[in-house]
Amino acid sequence: MSVERIHNPGSRLSRELAAVRGFLLRDVDLTKRYLLWDIVWLIYNLINAIIIGLIGVSSGAAPAFAMDHQGYVLYLCIGAVIWSYLGVVFIFVAQAIAWERWEGTLEYTFMAPVHQFTRLAGMCLASVIYGLIRIVIMMALLVWIFDLDLRGANFGAALMTLGLSTIAMLGMGLVAAVFPLLSPEKGAQATEIILACTLLVSGTYFPISVLPALLQPLAWICPPYWALLALRQALLEHAPLREMLPNLGMLLLSGLIYVPLGYLAFRWAENYAKRTGLLKRNG
Repeated sequence: MSVERIHNPGSRLSRELAAVRGFLLRDVDLTKRYLLWDIVWLIYNLINAIIIGLIGVSSGAAPAFAMDHQGYVLYLCIGAVIWSYLGVVFIFVAQAIAWERWEGTLEYTFMAPVHQFTRLAGMCLASVIYGLIRIVIMMALLVWIFDLDLRGANFGAALMTLGLSTIAMLGMGLVAAVFPLLSPEKGAQATEIILACTLLVSGTYFPISVLPALLQPLAWICPPYWALLALRQALLEHAPLREMLPNLGMLLLSGLIYVPLGYLAFRWAENYAKRTGLLKRNG
């Protein structure tokens, strides 16, 4: 009977799904433990978004944006909220290794008898749920504070864009997670640098045309750039799905590249860390 259970695909799938749930609940418990810090960062990001919106209110409609005053404020608020979401999804995954090393659970987690994809799936699912809660709270408050008009917005296309951008950003996070795994001392700092560079070239608060010519091509390999283009089409321009297909296609392509790349890079880094003893708390 035990041999049959070992080779039973259904039994194995059930164990892996139970493990995904276990990793998810572990991250939920960690969030509860540091809930006050999460509230602090939520308030910080919310105030930052409000400040960005107030800049739009005080400056009026910018001619370069070819939109009215209300549209300019909405343009900035979309950038602030979506960046807050994609940033937290990225950093949650990219620095998960650093947090586990700090907690002293890294070696035990990597030695657990579960498939690597299972562990990553639980970790990514937790980041998405956490980010979605934040984005709902922030967007609702910004709409109320600035009396933003979203009538006519294409919410269906916006949700599709959010899903595709989440997948692509999770892939980027997996690529960046390699650095904390390989370098206990400097890896976490490297992920922050990657996130800052992504913000610079993503067009979050300004069109990339104002960037130096040398930096503008970098936006093409940046998933938030395509996500923001599509989301602003859906929420600001009320564009139908067919007009958004080029940007959505680039966003989908980003996911198809970053997710396998991140998985393969993380798998290689994990094997290297196990061979060289980098899974200990102090590296």
